[in-house]
Amino acid sequence: MADILQKLADHARTRTEEAKKNIPLQQMREEAERLAAEDTSPFRFEKALSGPDISFICEIKQASPSKGQIWTPAPGDTCTSDCTSDRHLFKFPYLEIAREYEAAGAECISVLTEPKWFKGEGEFLRRITQEVSTPCIRKDFTVDEYMIYEAKVLGASAVLLICSILDEDTLSSYIRIADSLGLSSLVEAHDSEEIRMAADAGARMIGVNNRNLKDFTVDVTNSGRLRSLVPEGVLFVAESGIRTAQDVQLLSEIGTDACLVGETLMRAEDKSAMLRELRGLNG
Repeated sequence: MADILQKLADHARTRTEEAKKNIPLQQMREEAERLAAEDTSPFRFEKALSGPDISFICEIKQASPSKGQIWTPAPGDTCTSDCTSDRHLFKFPYLEIAREYEAAGAECISVLTEPKWFKGEGEFLRRITQEVSTPCIRKDFTVDEYMIYEAKVLGASAVLLICSILDEDTLSSYIRIADSLGLSSLVEAHDSEEIRMAADAGARMIGVNNRNLKDFTVDVTNSGRLRSLVPEGVLFVAESGIRTAQDVQLLSEIGTDACLVGETLMRAEDKSAMLRELRGLNG
């Protein structure tokens, strides 16, 4: 099976080069730095995850490479694969989902902006951050500093940095750029070497992805195996494969600070009720 993670990274590079033709790097950087200078509440994302109880990052995504279409349109509606059309933006109720997450008490929201496999859009993030006060992370495959400046301009409070597609020097550089903008960096690792890499690069938040993007397999116990390797004082986030309150309880018992939940919430008809269930509040 082809390495989908590498395909995602390659496509992100292509997308970024196209974006630079419309808004050059210098212009994007200057706008991001202007917004950072006006920001009175930097690093909101990691602060929101620093409470005594396990926190929830609730994800907004239409599709994924492993599951295909996740969000199902209402009866009589028509789902389009054209992710850039106004019709598509109208069809997917991302704002309503974000408002539901906010009302349900989600500590943070993850917004997919990758268009080809996840059917995301930067416009989703921009409009959500204009309408919702909950801190949002730009969930994408960051392969260029441009994408970090762009995330700030879109209204994000955090960016995702994936060890598997970055070398350590680049990772360190990207964390410094995000820091300069008041953006939190969620550094994603899949194994012990990537945990070391993230820690050495100065990560303050390390996320363990329980899904292997090379073959799509999911192993929730991956978080348990790697938890002890994360340095004290670094926020620990479990990502992917979290489906039940029992999963959350087990993660809480190993000292997980937050869990990122996507498919389970996106498939739930009542997302508020599902979040309550995951928190163990329905019993």
